[in-house]
Amino acid sequence: MHYTERQVTFDNAGHTIHNTQVFSSDDQWVVFDSRNEENRIPETEFVKMVNTESGEIKTLYQTQNQSEYGPGVGAATFSTTDRRVLFIRGLLNCDRNNPYSFSRRTGVAIDIDRPLFPIYLDARDVAYPFTPGAHRGGSHAHTWSGDGKRISYTYNDEVINRLSQIDDDFQDLRTVGVMFPKQVTVSNDDGVENFSGQMFSVIVVKVTEMPKKGSDEINKAFDEGWIGKDGYVNHEGKHIKYAIAFQGNVIDTSGNQKTEVFVVDLPQELASEEKGALLEGAENSRMGIPSGVSQRRVTFTEKGILGPRHWLRTNAEGTLIAFLSEDTNGIIQVFGVNTNGGAVQQLTHAAQSIQGPFNFSPDGHSIAYFSGNAVWITDLRDDEEMRLSNVHKPNELTGAPVWSNNGKMLAYNKYVDGFVQIFLIDFIKSDAP
Repeated sequence: MHYTERQVTFDNAGHTIHNTQVFSSDDQWVVFDSRNEENRIPETEFVKMVNTESGEIKTLYQTQNQSEYGPGVGAATFSTTDRRVLFIRGLLNCDRNNPYSFSRRTGVAIDIDRPLFPIYLDARDVAYPFTPGAHRGGSHAHTWSGDGKRISYTYNDEVINRLSQIDDDFQDLRTVGVMFPKQVTVSNDDGVENFSGQMFSVIVVKVTEMPKKGSDEINKAFDEGWIGKDGYVNHEGKHIKYAIAFQGNVIDTSGNQKTEVFVVDLPQELASEEKGALLEGAENSRMGIPSGVSQRRVTFTEKGILGPRHWLRTNAEGTLIAFLSEDTNGIIQVFGVNTNGGAVQQLTHAAQSIQGPFNFSPDGHSIAYFSGNAVWITDLRDDEEMRLSNVHKPNELTGAPVWSNNGKMLAYNKYVDGFVQIFLIDFIKSDAP
């Protein structure tokens, strides 16, 4: 395999790419936010994109009245089908007393042909009686389904968060939601705390404050990913078009918490109406799960998922879910499990622990990751490992390597003279027979 590496951003600012879906559908642009440190979303002002050929940078969105408390923007992703990007943005009234937080943020989109005009996708309503299809808190780390029609996200509920501060029976538990195209009109729309949106939001994963020991109950669902480009085929031979793999925290029989792989299957049509205010929840209950949603545990490992924070990833066919854990030598590697369950297999054999999120190539043949302060890929067909970059200084690499849609490029972040810059690795087809 032949490849070349090039730097595409150079100005003295941050250029942080998300851990997935940063290339436009035609691979001509890479979207990024202006963070120069990962945890600085509250004070980040810009979402921009850079042309993969010319290096031209275009501003897509700029916050107003930006301060260290918000609104802030970050984690921008490109639609898999349209000329649209989606990113986290804090609420417009963020200040010292009400700063950006897990439950005070939303998903804002920009059509790249119409920059600076924000589009509210998920509606929000934190005033009882709540509006079906509007969430009651904050959405985060948005990911588009393969057909671009649905968006998954992690979610924290503001109503439950407030309750948790006065009632020990409630905890602010992260879970996973999905939005799909259907206009939601919030009657008390003030454009700040409560607002309408172009998509209908539902919670699809059940969490509970006190999971039973040894059960499949979870107290947190997080760092999810869509399964396959077009879903997967279940053990009964049925095609499940929309399904999400996510990490869930369980309590083992000894009372210890560990993280396992879970899957939630979604019906072709997600319900937008349920009796008894199920979807929107009540003042003292969480939002409900739509009918037809099925949740199951996939792995039953000894140690669970381990290593740095990462998101579950699947191959394009949706047959394999990948995650990080320790090998027998205590080195963090990528492991995989069939989406329908079964034995866990080790997919990488890196000499040094994998340092963060990873991604499958579009054809599913390779996995890209950081290890030993360098960019690597492993070819899953023959377990061949290839280092694609020089060995960098500790903490010089940041984030994750992300494949282009055509599989001919990898984008990644590296600090250069104190600023996060975007680099591209171009794969060149050999002319040799």
